[in-house]
Amino acid sequence: MHVLRRVRLAIQTILQVTLVTAAFQQPFLHSESVGYRNGWDQYDEGLFTPLGSLDLLSENQFTVLHHPVFPSHGVRIKKSSFCDDTVQAYTGYIDIQARHIFFYFFESRNDPDTDDVIFWTNGGPGCSSSMGLFMELGPCRISANGTTTTIHPESWNSNSNIFFVDQPIGVGFSYADYGETVGTTEEAAKDMAAFVFIFFEHFSKFKGRAFHMAGESYGGRYIPVFAAEVYDQNTKLAEAGLTPINLTSVMIGNGITDFYHQVSSVFDMQCTSASVPPVVDIATCVQMKQVIPRCQQWLKKSCLDTFDRINCRAAMDFCEGHLEGPFWSTGKNPYDISRDCDGDISETLCYPVTRSIGSYLDRPEVRALLGVDPSLTANFSSCSGEVGRAFSDNLDGDQSTQHYVAALLERGVRVLIYVGTYDWICNWVGNERWTLAMEWSGQSEFSQQELKPWGVNEEDSRIGLTRSAKGLTFATVEGAGHMVPYDKPKESLELVQRWLSGRGF
Repeated sequence: MHVLRRVRLAIQTILQVTLVTAAFQQPFLHSESVGYRNGWDQYDEGLFTPLGSLDLLSENQFTVLHHPVFPSHGVRIKKSSFCDDTVQAYTGYIDIQARHIFFYFFESRNDPDTDDVIFWTNGGPGCSSSMGLFMELGPCRISANGTTTTIHPESWNSNSNIFFVDQPIGVGFSYADYGETVGTTEEAAKDMAAFVFIFFEHFSKFKGRAFHMAGESYGGRYIPVFAAEVYDQNTKLAEAGLTPINLTSVMIGNGITDFYHQVSSVFDMQCTSASVPPVVDIATCVQMKQVIPRCQQWLKKSCLDTFDRINCRAAMDFCEGHLEGPFWSTGKNPYDISRDCDGDISETLCYPVTRSIGSYLDRPEVRALLGVDPSLTANFSSCSGEVGRAFSDNLDGDQSTQHYVAALLERGVRVLIYVGTYDWICNWVGNERWTLAMEWSGQSEFSQQELKPWGVNEEDSRIGLTRSAKGLTFATVEGAGHMVPYDKPKESLELVQRWLSGRGF
């Protein structure tokens, strides 16, 4: 790598533009004299030559991609034949100077040259998207002993090309050279938007292709901000004569998007029959019910009306302690209230399959196949407590992310909010509340719609309930937990195929 860096510096010095094995491109040179609006210079096509085709990538070494518009960002990518032998698979790193974000990319089983592209991230904050890949919507499953994989027929790549991204820094196989960290969603968004642009520019067959950003859990915070960054970046790209990303929709599964309207919904899930019979005793539920008004008043005053960092943190601690605390003594799975937690939640997230995923990704031959950086020698961890604490310290989750959703809708970006009805921690009650309460031009029409059944054959095969208007869709998947594709893979595939095709619900 040090030799490659010296080669790049030499090429920059003599200002040559050439396509080498590393697909290096001349960095974008900002000219103060041009004074281009938004700080972007007019694009000069002479500075860039796209790699062109994924077929040119090697299985034995990374190809390095750059683009002059983002001189601090690069992409290392290689073919990695694993998981799904029916399609081409790729892995690599998004390099942001000394920070490196790992990703997987799978082509569509149907038609990779025409099918839509999905960007997927798991939540946490701090959890690896390998969980989405290996136990939810990805093209393969891990064997119980963590040594092999088997094809997953209901994968979302049945009809779409899909990325799984380990973000932010410190998650999964992502790493930093000198301990750099990212502690807010807004910081992470800039890296994701730059990555998407560089990939689409180099592999031109994806230019103009419908692009969807999706995630679950804390993805309810990530995805609206990431999508907004892509949309705003598009304006600058168009002004500079570049091809914008065709951002078509966002999809959020059991997300936490509007903490204010969602925080009290955990009461409904454990003290009423919102999904299953109550799991907490009456006396405790009565105490919780009396706390809710004070909780909402404090949150509104300290987090929404005026963001007072100290008081907002105190309000969230108070609300979570009184409203969430009783649940943890039940031993129930917070991601599926219908069952008990299987194992220590700090080790398994209530799903022992996470251990199998870790065992598989710890195998030296697997890491070599994927191109995992050799500096990463520690055992694989599904979630990073360090990353979670960094976001918590910045009160990142106590931000009004629903405003991003409203802004995207106003600009014609469709939004799907889907929820498994058995989830407790980011449940359907809270998600319905915030979608109804969100202020936007379609609020009245959306809120006036009655929930109606949806399914493969409408009411003959009901999957859940739905409400739609003006580009916003709220849909439940009955009997599913937090990780909808894990519990209901066929139903989740039906959901995403309907969404991508525009058939509606």
